[in-house]
Amino acid sequence: MIKINGNTLSLEEIIRVSRSNEKVILDSRCIPLIDRSAQQVQKILQGNKPIYGINTGFGIFSNKPISIQDSQKLNRNLILSHAIGCGDLLPREVIRAAILIRANTLAKGFSGARLIIIETLISMLNADLTPVVKSQGSLGSSGDLCMLSQLALVFTNDNKDLEEESGKAWLKDELLSGKLAMQKAGIQRIELGAKEGLAIINGATFSAALASIALWDALNCLSSANSAASISLEAIQGRSSAFDPRLQLARGLPGQIKIAQEIVENTAGSSLIDHGNQVQDPYSLRCVPQVHGAILDALNSIKEIVQKEINAATDNPLIFEEDVISGGNFHGESLALNMDFLSIAITELSAISERRIFLLLDENLNNGLPPMLVDEIKKAGLNSGVMIPQYTAASLVLENRTLSTPDSVQSLPTSANQEDHNANALTAAKHAYEIVKNTFFVIAIELFIAARAIEIRMKQTSKIKLGHGTQKIYQAIRDVSPYHSEDTLWINDIDQIHKALLKLEIP
Repeated sequence: MIKINGNTLSLEEIIRVSRSNEKVILDSRCIPLIDRSAQQVQKILQGNKPIYGINTGFGIFSNKPISIQDSQKLNRNLILSHAIGCGDLLPREVIRAAILIRANTLAKGFSGARLIIIETLISMLNADLTPVVKSQGSLGSSGDLCMLSQLALVFTNDNKDLEEESGKAWLKDELLSGKLAMQKAGIQRIELGAKEGLAIINGATFSAALASIALWDALNCLSSANSAASISLEAIQGRSSAFDPRLQLARGLPGQIKIAQEIVENTAGSSLIDHGNQVQDPYSLRCVPQVHGAILDALNSIKEIVQKEINAATDNPLIFEEDVISGGNFHGESLALNMDFLSIAITELSAISERRIFLLLDENLNNGLPPMLVDEIKKAGLNSGVMIPQYTAASLVLENRTLSTPDSVQSLPTSANQEDHNANALTAAKHAYEIVKNTFFVIAIELFIAARAIEIRMKQTSKIKLGHGTQKIYQAIRDVSPYHSEDTLWINDIDQIHKALLKLEIP
């Protein structure tokens, strides 16, 4: 059970709710803060002072006064008019993560939303009710307006309560109209009050959801890449000197020190390490501590920002006791910049992995292994070996390089230039999410290639001993992917390794 309070939500908890459907409850200590904020909105409605989004229109219409009688209509119109989206549907795990983050944001008690809004979002998660949300249409600056509005269609209504204006939702695995899904789940839909439309849709919440999942997976992907680099180092009979702790301490970068130590521990006890004739290995092996370490340092820095974003109050205006302050916490620049950084870092991870794959296949570089790792030289040509998996890895790296072109530097003005600098956060987060997915497959290919190279070494030389860690890695690969001497449908084996990686079944 995950308890949210607006301040302590973690990446791990987001993954447990979004992927494993863990139940959620609200910390009861939040309720007085939520109630006080909602009551303050009601006080404002009784006065004559214009307060943005409470008794005024939105965006360029912020100077248009709205009567208390039209407040509900204003908020429903906001949802209807902003529920614009196109493209493919977002994965359900991303939508569930966004619901959780939004509920956590509102639980801080700065948004003026009633308790029932948060309770409804939590009920949707616990009932496995997931709104259908399209993936394109957000700039991530006034928040992910179109995505959050598509979500809000499902659990909000007006006195007309039209099914065709209720969006769509999955109730478990059944796709229904939003209205019917809520009815079948036994969850009451809500007529929004003053400020509540903005409270729900203002903020880069879907960007944060994508960022959280991409970052979590990126950290696991890096761990898998360390395993792949370790077994590739053994397969090539690489030199251990590049991982000497004295070298790492001389530079002093924490990520580099940690990665080098991990490679040393994985390969400890190996009879293959330092067995080749080369004085130095190519950079893709020799510089693993420097490259993987820099990526680890980058991810740790990104994690610090994302952790703050998922516990941030991001709508506008925010309510602080008697003061209502209009500002720009909805702007997704911090997420956009950090997702660009994540994209670049993980693209580099895929790139250096592909270089190790290439190294193992080239007979001029691989220290006595056959070209393309064919089982028998005399059958080279008849068998192509594992030539084409490297093509696939190269293709994915090239795609990553395109996807990692920075999105945060791209901005177009909107809302009659009132919103004249936009973050493009949602696109940056989507690209990071895709890059991590691609890179997991590149790492799966490296593990497949390296395990095959090890097998061939075992045929060449008896009594080979793998390192303490790499023996476990090798065995985990062989548990899902047996060795084939002849050409076969390699993709079946790579797919099995990929699935095992995603389940964290390969150490």
